[in-house]
Amino acid sequence: MSNTANFNKKNTQNQASRHQSLYQEQNILEGDTQDANIDEIPEFSEESTICNISNRGRVVILIDGSNLFYAALQLGIEIDYSKLLSYLVKDGRLLRAFFYSGVDRTNDKQQGFLLWMRRNGYRVVTKDVVQFPDGSKKANLEVEIAVDMMTLASHCDTVVLVSGDGDLAYAVNAVSYKGVRVEIVSLHSMTSESLINYADCFIDLDSIKKEIEKVANTSYI
Repeated sequence: MSNTANFNKKNTQNQASRHQSLYQEQNILEGDTQDANIDEIPEFSEESTICNISNRGRVVILIDGSNLFYAALQLGIEIDYSKLLSYLVKDGRLLRAFFYSGVDRTNDKQQGFLLWMRRNGYRVVTKDVVQFPDGSKKANLEVEIAVDMMTLASHCDTVVLVSGDGDLAYAVNAVSYKGVRVEIVSLHSMTSESLINYADCFIDLDSIKKEIEKVANTSYI
């Protein structure tokens, strides 16, 4: 069973448990516990879970470029960003799709890729990478992602966050309190459990890799 199915099943069991608990509490308050028939409580099916709604309304997509890049490396695939955008928007109306990336101004290939992204449906947010003493390079864009998520929450119905970074969990929780549906898309092994717990829906990249994988011999430049 896929991680997405396991997540859905767990949510189904939790919902049924909460439903049964509320049913029991209601009968206690009414003083009618002896006549209560717990077996008559309707069960939840996976088809009725929040992950399978047909109308997602206005959709905002926020993609942590670095996080997605390393997830793709783990899966041994290269992402087709046109396919990814189509998949993430399904049954909804795209409001904005943001792609966040550290940038090396001397990397012509990366500059060509980001230009392609800008011309194919994405709003690209960049920050210059910083080189550390060990030679590694990194640019943290968690603040930018969190601010955009909070800013756009009042204008959309669904936020799709493509990241497994636990530093974004607080922002995800805050947005959910505003009544916005939050979907997390990431590789399960690279995803914070707190992020999954706050989400309305979690989709493991491993379960959709065939739908978003880039065909060989295609280029973004």
